[in-house]
Amino acid sequence: MKLSGNTILVTGGSTGIGLAFAERFIQSGNTVIVTGRRENVLQQAKDKHPGLITYAGDLSKEADRLALYDWVKANHPDVNVLVNNAGIQQRFNVLKADSINDWRYFNNEITTNLEAPVHLSMLFAPYFASKQAAAILNVTSGLAFTPFAIAPIYSATKAALHSFTMSLRHQLSNTTVEVIEVVPPAVNTQLGGDGLHVHGEPLDAFADGIFQGLAEGKSEIGYGTSVPRLRMSRDDIDQQVSNLYEATKSMVE
Repeated sequence: MKLSGNTILVTGGSTGIGLAFAERFIQSGNTVIVTGRRENVLQQAKDKHPGLITYAGDLSKEADRLALYDWVKANHPDVNVLVNNAGIQQRFNVLKADSINDWRYFNNEITTNLEAPVHLSMLFAPYFASKQAAAILNVTSGLAFTPFAIAPIYSATKAALHSFTMSLRHQLSNTTVEVIEVVPPAVNTQLGGDGLHVHGEPLDAFADGIFQGLAEGKSEIGYGTSVPRLRMSRDDIDQQVSNLYEATKSMVE
């Protein structure tokens, strides 16, 4: 994708990976819109980067996604890039989860991680197809390929988003819309809660690596430990999933 002169919408762009991407897009000469649920956090991002355009909304809700789409088209009709980055991760043991009877708690992870990016992709794809150049970037995870057993819904949603992204790429292959999958490893952010990813890849190094992949025109971009997972054999997947579970199962026991 071209890295400058775009109008880019980044979901979940007020912190973490989304904000790191937004910063680099701004530095490359793009107009950047970021969404988030918390207005105070969006304001903090804007205070740090006055050029950011912010929009508060809960993308787990269909009405909020439709409102975002209508608002962007009306106020920023030049939008030509969608980065589906918003996501949450919940770790739990299915035998001990306190809120196991509250489906809304678990369904929120599905709607945020899967329903929202699928819906937004389907909303924006026809609009983007009329433009000279456009792109949809879906942020999945290395866990889409080697699931993290104590974060089973997160892993499943990212696997499903990977599958959807492949299908979307084929359906849009004869249009001007590029479909790109970003596949992070564990990155040192607050995903899932404070302190859970402190041993992950440094955020800035990860973001720089992804932008190098964008500059090279890659359609699937991994970094660090996620790179080999993209082409891992089934036997290696089984072994990695087992090893990771044995190393982490005490976290949810």
